[in-house]
Amino acid sequence: MKYCTYIALFFSLILNAQIDPVEQDSTVVHYMIIEGDSIPVTSVDLNEVLVLPPLKFSDRKSRIRYIILRRKTLKVYPYAKLAAERLETLQARLEGLESKRDKKRYAKIIQNYIQDEFSAELKKLTKTEGQILVKLIHRQTGRTTFELIKELRNGWRAFWFNSTASLFDISLKREFAPIDVEEDYLIEDILQRAFQSERLKRQDPAFEIDFYSCVSKWAAPKATTSDKHY
Repeated sequence: MKYCTYIALFFSLILNAQIDPVEQDSTVVHYMIIEGDSIPVTSVDLNEVLVLPPLKFSDRKSRIRYIILRRKTLKVYPYAKLAAERLETLQARLEGLESKRDKKRYAKIIQNYIQDEFSAELKKLTKTEGQILVKLIHRQTGRTTFELIKELRNGWRAFWFNSTASLFDISLKREFAPIDVEEDYLIEDILQRAFQSERLKRQDPAFEIDFYSCVSKWAAPKATTSDKHY
């Protein structure tokens, strides 16, 4: 579908960028002073672990909706994660090119690459998967797909892509807002459960998300005998 081509144009600017691995040591050494002597004390910084509430569904329809949303989210999340990983390196590479001609040539090379290697895969996404992808790109980069296209190409192209994508009920300006949109909360819930089960590799969002506030607002009421648990 056409809207996938517009999303692919963004990925055409990020896929070919390479990331240099950097080893990070989370071990921190502190020193205790005992009778004038410095005694090293080693501690390890641990990541915060969310305590996820049990899933509760008011009816069968809600449960099926969650399962379908989970399948689609798990499918498109790796693309959004890839976008965040490549974006910073790509921008540095473009900034290293002095002339507009070199930048244009570089963009053209990547565009040809994506058309050959990646467009076909993105075109397999359904409309709803494309909508989720746009939201997750914002979650992982802190910028909407529209903003990224505008920055990496130009404003007119971003406007045109967004206007055409809107014909398919997809706005490239869509933000990820789990505190305001119930579906976004469900997506965040799906991600957190997938991170904890190691089904997906965790990548922190580009902005703070108060997950517990989202749970308080959107979670189902206390279970009754008719509630379904997953």
